[in-house]
Amino acid sequence: MTQTINRPLRVLVAKVGLDGHDRGAKVIATALRDAGMEVIYTGLRQTPEMVVNAALQEDVDAIGISILSGAHMTVFPKVVALMKEKGMDDVLLTGGGIIPEEDMLELNALGVGKLFAPGTPTTEIASYISQWVVKHRSF
Repeated sequence: MTQTINRPLRVLVAKVGLDGHDRGAKVIATALRDAGMEVIYTGLRQTPEMVVNAALQEDVDAIGISILSGAHMTVFPKVVALMKEKGMDDVLLTGGGIIPEEDMLELNALGVGKLFAPGTPTTEIASYISQWVVKHRSF
């Protein structure tokens, strides 16, 4: 039996660290909103703690981090640790940016969901989030 969702999915989109390039994050936020999701965009220069706390307060189904600074091997593990500490095992952590394939695999092994490279169709990202949430969250 397929589980159905009777409300819009809630997704937090964040830019962590000093990376000031937010066009991609805004494009993703708009695309997810157009796909029927409720999107909370945190804006620039967030810390991992700020992202996880906002995700808790907003009761999101997924967190998407946009990162172009090269700090992905620091940022994602910190967010994973904070999410585990707060008992957020049923919240998807995904993201995208300039992330080498080998780093994506290592981050996946730590518990990060699928990571997307620049140019990925936004429909693919929205579909992945929807499918993951239906499979892993209780409604």
